[in-house]
Order: sequence, then structure tokens, then C-alpha cells
Amino acid sequence: MQTTVKPTRTFPDSLLDQYRRQGDPPADAVIAAVTEAGGKDALSTLMRWLADTSTFDASTQPESVQRFFADYGVLPAWADPAQMARGMAFFQKQAGAIGLTLGLYSLPYCYLGADGARVLWMTERIKNDTARRLQETGEWVFAVNNPKQWQSGNAIRYTLKIRLIHAASRWFALHSGRWNMDWGHPINQEDMVGTNGAFSYIVIRGLRKLGAGASEADEEAYLHHINVVGYLNGVVEELLPQNLREAFHLDRVIARRQFAPSEAGVGLTKSLLNAVSEVVTRNSAGSRSESVRNLAAAQMRFFLGDTYADLLGIPAVPVEKQLVGIVNKLPIFPGFIPTKPSVASA
Repeated sequence: MQTTVKPTRTFPDSLLDQYRRQGDPPADAVIAAVTEAGGKDALSTLMRWLADTSTFDASTQPESVQRFFADYGVLPAWADPAQMARGMAFFQKQAGAIGLTLGLYSLPYCYLGADGARVLWMTERIKNDTARRLQETGEWVFAVNNPKQWQSGNAIRYTLKIRLIHAASRWFALHSGRWNMDWGHPINQEDMVGTNGAFSYIVIRGLRKLGAGASEADEEAYLHHINVVGYLNGVVEELLPQNLREAFHLDRVIARRQFAPSEAGVGLTKSLLNAVSEVVTRNSAGSRSESVRNLAAAQMRFFLGDTYADLLGIPAVPVEKQLVGIVNKLPIFPGFIPTKPSVASA
């Protein structure tokens, strides 16, 4: 039987150059309106509400925020509820392996983008409170993969909060006096779709490396579901890969363009390894911090390969190959992510 080759769009440098200069205009307009009306104090007040995952009611927020939630709190026309449901079922079935993959593959993979990683490095909290930041990310990931959160509408509202947090981070970077536009716009569309791919296509690739078998239909459904999440989070439709083949080609071109050694990438990876060691040692009786850190580093090398691992300064622990199977059983991401998301109406 002849195999049908899926149609694949190309993602030329000229296209990605254009989107590297673009942030998220609708979300950025909200932050501009808030700061124009009340300055940094108003933005700080908004940030406290955005970080509060116990409420998603925007009725007490500035008019620009209320309008944003009303205008952008809807699914795209191409969203397929059946595909989304299948993608979430895939996540629930593979939750443990996906958690490990997100923590030790997807996150350091994002740090390989030298210019994009600068925003995270400039944000002191990711350096000084890494474990808590990872937990917050994990809570959101579990929320958007929980069908009940979509039924209540909280998955969408939660994602819109994250989108505005990104816009606020973009505003702070641009007003810091330290941002060089040669790096691209802070949290630009190329970096945003790269991150979305790290949470979808790279997760799938990590599961394959772990031998966690899945059908192509399940993988495509998961990619579709995370694309819907990415759209709600401000990624332009033109950059979202429509199938795994496109995701492969988009990943390759972004890696060619952006992956390079950097102080930010090395520093963020070190902070991640330290956080993993801290959380696992605290939650697992008898675990030794140095051993856990080596296990996590070994797993990162297993996922990334030596070339990328070297770019991030990941230690080449001598017992690496023998330990990857053991690391798969460590409660690494469950230490960051609760079994159920701590959001309203969970």
C-alpha cells in the first residue's frame, strides 16, 4: 500500500525574521493601556491578579483587561473538539512520562535559544525561585490538559492570564534599558512558537526516546490540542504546524537559526538542575542531592544528545548511560506539579 506524504509548508527565514520582530499586539495593547492609566503601580496590581490562580473573574479589572478576555476568550474556528479530547486523553494516559519529558527535555530545549532565553535570565525570579516557577508552569500545563477545565472555561481564562503575564514581561524587558533589539523583540512570535513546539512536538519526541509507544493519530491529536492552547496564548496561526511533519521542519529551522551557547542558557539550566535536586531530595526519603542532580543531568543528556547538552553546560556524569532507566522512575515533575491543578472549579 502506498504511503501518502502529508503536505508540508515551509518556514523560510524571511517569514521568521518578520515574526522575530513581532510580539503579541492585542496583549501588548492591554499592558500599554494599564501603564498609561496608572503607571508601574497599576501594572503591579494587575500582575498580582494575573498570578492568582484561585479566580478568573475579570469583572473587577481595568476595562482593557475585561475587553481582552471577552474578545480573545474563544476557540479558533479550526479547533476540533474531538481532537482536543483525544489529545487530553493522551496526556492523561502518559502524564508521568510527559512530566519527566517536560522537566528534563522541553525546558532545557527552550534554553538553547540563546536570544530568547535572555528574557528569562533577566527575570530574577526564574533564577532565584526556580522550583516555584516550575510548579506554576506545571499547574497551568495540567489545567489545559484537564477536560473539566475546558468545560468550565477556566482553561481558556487561565491561558489568557498567562498571555498577559508574557506581555507584561515583554513590557518590563523593553523598559529595562538592557534589552538589545538585535536579539529580536522580547518574547517574539518565533520564540513563542518554538516554546509551543517544546510543549508539543518535543514532548512527543521525548516519549519516543523513552519507548512510550503511541499511535500517530494520538500524537497528531496532542499536537492539535497544544496548537489550540498556543493560539489562545497569542501564537499567530501562520506559524502553528498543521501536522507532525510540519512540526519537524519548523523545529529544525528554528534550531538552525537560534540554538547557540549563551550565559542565559547555561545559567537557566543550572538553576533547573538545582531545583530538581532540591525538590526530589525533599520529597524522596533517602535521596542524596548530588546523586539526584547527576541523575537529572544524565536524563537531560539522554534526551538532548551531547552536542546540545554541551551548549547548556550540562555535566557529563560518568554513569549517564546506566542511570537513565532509573531516572525515569524518579518523582521529578510530580514534585513540581500536583495531581490535580490548584485552580478554581478544579
